Formats: sequence, structure tokens, C-alpha cells
Amino acid sequence: MSDIILETRKLTKHYGGVHALQDANFTLRKGEHVAIMGDNGAGKSTFVRQITGVEQPTRGEIHFDGKPVQFAGPLDAREAGIEAVFQNLALADDLDVSDNLFLGREKTKFDWLGPFRFLDYTAMRNDTIAALEKTAVKIPNIRNTIQNMSGGQRQCVAIARTATFHSKLTIMDEPTAALGVQETAQVENIIRTLKEQGEPLILISHNMRQVMDLVDRIVVFRRGRICANLRKEETDGQDVVAYITGAKTQPEYEVAEAL
Repeated sequence: MSDIILETRKLTKHYGGVHALQDANFTLRKGEHVAIMGDNGAGKSTFVRQITGVEQPTRGEIHFDGKPVQFAGPLDAREAGIEAVFQNLALADDLDVSDNLFLGREKTKFDWLGPFRFLDYTAMRNDTIAALEKTAVKIPNIRNTIQNMSGGQRQCVAIARTATFHSKLTIMDEPTAALGVQETAQVENIIRTLKEQGEPLILISHNMRQVMDLVDRIVVFRRGRICANLRKEETDGQDVVAYITGAKTQPEYEVAEAL
């Protein structure tokens, strides 16, 4: 049985005449943590939008958990087991932690009443507590509304949402970009906890120190193409920057880069 959880083959996205993503061949194994790095406009976010169903690829294939997939939208990706934490978090400020974790996927009871159902607040709160424990997230009061929480706590709620639904793959897009030192440390501890639990993760980050501390492998995008695939223990920050700026390209990507 293959240990590959996600594979893309020649994944491509064009916006009219703009080639935002070109022939991206990417593989992620179960339990592996991979960072995607690159300058602004390199194709990182475009790549993530294709594999999470936010957009449809121009061409190419996506294989997830051993089978080809074609997500019609983000909900399809979530139902398949892909949970993404984007920079805007997509949280409802007026709702509490449990309501946000189950937004759009609320648990109900008395389903035998036909169209008349009731929200099962007890079950949702119990599952919320379990999710917070699983990811080592510390929220003093889960009944607090999101608007009364710090930026770090909000980010942690968004990450805990991935654990609630037993995701097969977690994707984090710049999860600590707007956080302070203490809050950043908390998010990084959550990522380490996911690693210990064997859950695969894709991390998009500009933070070189963070990347070198947290992941197994670094994939560099440049001008819409993958230009390097690096084992963390075989590289360093200076080397990664050289690939990001185009000073270096791995031999297997040189032909593609020249096109």
C-alpha cells in the first residue's frame, strides 16, 4: 500500500495569458511535513487553491489518499479530509469556539423527527474540548466569542478545527505572519504536536527559521514552477534563498525553468 497521501502531476493554472502555475509535480507522504517557499507571486497560493478546490486547474491531475480527485469546491476537499488554515482564518467573530469549529457541519439530535432537528450543543462542546486537547491548544473559556480573543487564540481555534474532523491533511498558509513571539511559539507547538501524531502537513511560510525548525522537506516555487525539492538536513537558509531568487536551480528543473 502506498504511503503517498497527496500527489499532483503537471498541475497547471492559467488566468488568461498569465501562467500562474505550470506543470507542478508534487508528492507528500503520510506523516511528512513539507514547507512551500517562494517569493510573492511565485505560485504558492495558486497551487494551494487548486488542491483545496477553491479553483479548478487548467490541466493536470490531483491524487489524494490513493485515488484521483477533482474537487468541485472547498467543501468537497474538506469532506475528503483536507483542512486548510488560510491567513484570513474564515472565523465568525460573533460565535464561540464550538460554533466556529462546527460552522456548516453542526451536530444535531432527534433526527428521527424528520425536518425538526435540534443542535446538539453538548456533543459539539465535548468534541471541541477533545480537539483542543489533541492539538494542545489552550483556550481558557470555549464559550468566549472569537472577537474577544487574541490573534494567537484565533489562529489556534482555526487550527483546532482541522483536528475536530480528523483531517488526513492539514494545510497552513502563513499561520504566524501577524502574530507576536509568544503566540507564534504556541502555533509552532501545535505543528509539532501534529507531527508527533503522524499527521501530514503543508506549511506555506516566508519565515526561514520556522521552516528549518518544523519541516522535513522544502519545495521552492519560482515564477509559477517548482524549482527545487530539498531535504531539510541537506540544505540551509542561504541555499534556499538562492533557489528562491533564481541564483540556483536543481538540474532536474533546469529545462523547465528555461522554457
